[in-house]
Parts: sequence; C-alpha cells; structure tokens
Amino acid sequence: MSKETSIKLFENRKVRSLWNAEQEKWYISVVDVVEILTESTNPRHYWTVLKGRLIAEGNETVTNCDRLKMLSPDGKMRLTDVADVEQLFRLIQSIPSPKAEPFKMWLSQLARERLEEVDDPELGIERLMEYYHRKGYSDNWINQRLKSIEVRKELTDEWEQRGVKKGQEFAVLTDIITQTWSGMTTKQYKQHKNLKTESLRDNMTNLELVLNMLAEASTTEISKKKQPSTLSENKKIAKQGGDVASAARQKLELETGEKVVSKLNAKNLKQINK
Repeated sequence: MSKETSIKLFENRKVRSLWNAEQEKWYISVVDVVEILTESTNPRHYWTVLKGRLIAEGNETVTNCDRLKMLSPDGKMRLTDVADVEQLFRLIQSIPSPKAEPFKMWLSQLARERLEEVDDPELGIERLMEYYHRKGYSDNWINQRLKSIEVRKELTDEWEQRGVKKGQEFAVLTDIITQTWSGMTTKQYKQHKNLKTESLRDNMTNLELVLNMLAEASTTEISKKKQPSTLSENKKIAKQGGDVASAARQKLELETGEKVVSKLNAKNLKQINK
C-alpha cells in the first residue's frame, strides 16, 4: 500500500493527513478535526466520549474507522483514529460547530486538488510554492526547498528499490546522513534550532539545505553504484554520502570562519529575508 503522510492547514490549523495512492483517498486524523470543530482543550477526551456514544448508537462511521500511525505532538509516531473524507462528512453531522460547513468545503477541495495533482504533478508544485509564499519564505529559499524535495524523493525511491522499509528504517538512515554531515543527530539538530514537531528542512538556511542535498544526492549515487542488499550495507552507504557533505562543510567553515549549522529557524529566516 503506497502512502504519503502530510500536514494540511485549515485556517492555519494543522490537520494530520495521509494519502493512500492505491485507494486514491485521504485519511485524516479524527482528533485534529474534533479539535478544530469544537475548540476543545482536550480533543482526545471529547472524541473518546463521542465515539462511545456513537458506538452505542450503532453508528458505522466509528466502527469502520481505521487506526494509522501519525506524528504526535511529542515527535513520535503513534496510532491514531483516522477517517476518509466520506466518513468525516458523516461524523461532522454529530458535532455541532459553526465551522462545520467551512470545514466540509475544505475537505471537498482537499480531495479534488489531490486528484488533480495526480493527473498533473506541476499543480502540486505550484500549490507548494503558494504554501511557502503564504508562510513568508523568500523566492530563493523556496527554490532551494523544492529542489531538496526532489533530491529526497530520488533517495527514498532508491532505498525502496534496495528493500529498505519506510518508517523506522528510513528514519535510521536519514539520521546517519544528518549526523555525519552536520555533526548532530536529527533530534539534536532540531533542539539546536529550538524545534519540536516542526519540519527540520523547513527551518534550514539555504546553505544548510544545499549541504543536506549534497549528502542525500551523494548517498543516492553511491547506492546506485554499489547496489546494497541489506540494511547494514545501506547504513554504510548513508555514512559515505554524509561524509561527502561533511568534508564540504568543514572546508567551507575553515575558509569563512563561521559555522554552517545554524540556530536560525523559520521565524528568524523570514525576519531576515524581510
């Protein structure tokens, strides 16, 4: 089953989502929807109570809900109740909220846009550029970020061909690459930038993005040449790819006298660009 995890925004509120390419449908975190519609300070409790009532009423919307792993506020992947767009339309009817109708329109648009992007990938790129522009990033940074997404996709495609499993194994190899070129684990890097659940790449400077791309692109090329068949072999190649960018980082730091890995995050970067 081909899946793609994403974070969508409704009125600047995060909604954890997952696209199932085989079924061509979104699965969306029910707790996130409940939080938006109810403004509850404890949406999980609200959903637990509501779910119990709906189950007692024999409501199939709840009994047919799937549970999938999504990123939690603590930064860990945890099982959470999810529903597709059709299920959410029925569920929303059970939650009195002035945001119900706007949210239904948002859901319809979300489903339509994704299917359009499948037919025309350029639309997805355009919408991503609009998203970063709305967030206040500069054109130069956006171009670097889009290129980094392309480089990352080439790497993950290569990993899949080599039998690397999505999720934990992807995370392990990514952490090796990050630590090798930057001198920090992904967790340490995020702490360095004062981040919690935010995307590390969305908080990198242009230079950090370039070196991260160099590390991932190098890993891809070495993997294609050596064709690893085990996770252990892939770990060695991840280290080799990271070493290429590490050498470039150290050389640059020697020439400029400044550290490449910065404490700047997205908020700082956007203020500087202004």
